[in-house]
Amino acid sequence: MPKGFERCLFISTKELQINEEIRDKEVRVISDSGEQLGIMPLKDAFKAAEQRNLDLVKIAPQANPPVCKIMDYGKYRFDQAKKEKENKKNQRTVETKEIRLSVNIDTHDFDTKVNHALKFLKAGNKVKVSIRFRGREMAHAHLGNGIMDKFAEACAEVGAVDKPAKLEGRQMLMFLSPKAAK
Repeated sequence: MPKGFERCLFISTKELQINEEIRDKEVRVISDSGEQLGIMPLKDAFKAAEQRNLDLVKIAPQANPPVCKIMDYGKYRFDQAKKEKENKKNQRTVETKEIRLSVNIDTHDFDTKVNHALKFLKAGNKVKVSIRFRGREMAHAHLGNGIMDKFAEACAEVGAVDKPAKLEGRQMLMFLSPKAAK
């Protein structure tokens, strides 16, 4: 396989040179069936493409000599657009949901927050757990660590701790991600 040909698959359609846009003297030509026709002058490559009623497309400009393929460029662009549309449809964005706790949270409230976190994790989202310290609560940051550890334990079967609890200013943060994603 010619040098640089491996990377030709990643060139976007906007960068490809077609027919008269190609200015090289010699090119390596690949037929529409994938068969290598060899290195030939540009005029001969145009003739070969013209005989098949197809376009000459430069797919690997960085190779020496550049690699050109004989193909139906309109069909190629259509197929690329179709693939991009399919990839967009199958793409799933992972959201980060936030759950806020407090230092003096009651057990029922804590259980409710855990249930919400479990629901988010099962849906495939990441969860950001935060505790905001107000006033004199800053003196008892160790209580926040206990709550965060308890929360991580409660979510352990569905989620894993991405970033352990860390105090940042007046807020303690911890990130959980679904176990299936890891």
